Amino acid sequence: MAGIVWLLLLAFSSLITLSGAEDFVPPQYNVSLDLPPDQRWEPVLKQYNSTYLRETMYYLFDMSIPKWAHVVILPITDIDLFLLAKEPYASEILGIAKTLGVHPGDVLGLNLVYEATAYCTSIIAQDEKGNLYHGRNLDYNFADILRNLTVDLNFIKGGQIVYTGTTFIGYVGLWTGQSPHIFTVSGDAREQDGKWWENAIYAFLKRSSPVSWLIRDTLNNAKDFQSAVLHLSVTPIIAETYYIMAGTQPKEGVVITRNRNGPADIWPLDPLYGEWFHVETNYDHWTNPPPTDDRRTPAIKAMNATGQANITLDSLYKVLSVTPVLNQQTIYTTVMSAAFPEKYTTRIRN
Repeated sequence: MAGIVWLLLLAFSSLITLSGAEDFVPPQYNVSLDLPPDQRWEPVLKQYNSTYLRETMYYLFDMSIPKWAHVVILPITDIDLFLLAKEPYASEILGIAKTLGVHPGDVLGLNLVYEATAYCTSIIAQDEKGNLYHGRNLDYNFADILRNLTVDLNFIKGGQIVYTGTTFIGYVGLWTGQSPHIFTVSGDAREQDGKWWENAIYAFLKRSSPVSWLIRDTLNNAKDFQSAVLHLSVTPIIAETYYIMAGTQPKEGVVITRNRNGPADIWPLDPLYGEWFHVETNYDHWTNPPPTDDRRTPAIKAMNATGQANITLDSLYKVLSVTPVLNQQTIYTTVMSAAFPEKYTTRIRN
């Protein structure tokens, strides 16, 4: 209890400090893929207060995970984490747990927490010259805590950037990422049923991939836009989601609506017929969003007001800053274009 109180006081003091602050760029670190997986996160974790990270993890874990799921996860990880998680994520989780001095099951559980409720807005757009742009707001509970844990990461191999992503400290998955000169991708949670945890644990026990781990796999392995679309469309995952993607060539833009075992719908950009942009929040694009959570309509109006001739990363950022597209749970906004990887930009929203 004392640890939770300490965490809440620390988070409250951070909120007071940042309440009048401007949006800001998160810390950026390199993660070496040349290091063994159980060592590659240690240099990043060492930049943070380990006590704060432990208390944050326990707080989010206790507030988000049903007690029965905790009972299921911990005994299995005590036996063999590799029964649940594939490489390199199993070893990365073990390395994070060792560095922080916590149980690997707690780190695994925390990673599953982030799979459940990533309520977001993603937009892909093509300008009149055929350039592709991609922007996203990531909205989540515990925003005041997670803003302090958001980082941009360059995943490096042989001295070169293999892919870039934005995530939270202690989380091995990515909901936002870029493979330079190939594609950009974001994930938005699909409206969940009431049995999310039961279904997710069952799927995980079958070794289906967490949604965000599949994004990392695809960023690491896909050699072109089409192979990335295929991989994200057909690989079994533990939760329904939307994968939003943009490539480097005209018309290389798509929203993939995913069931756990395959695609429910694939929605490509079609600029010749006026569909030069797509907006995806957390509801199937062929249905109406609920009036209590309609971020889609304001985003569409802002995109139409901007116009295809004026769409840039800067103007896309402004669209993502329109209320309620930007809201109190928005943790960060990222804008990116795979053809111009140096322009990948994230800002923490205050």
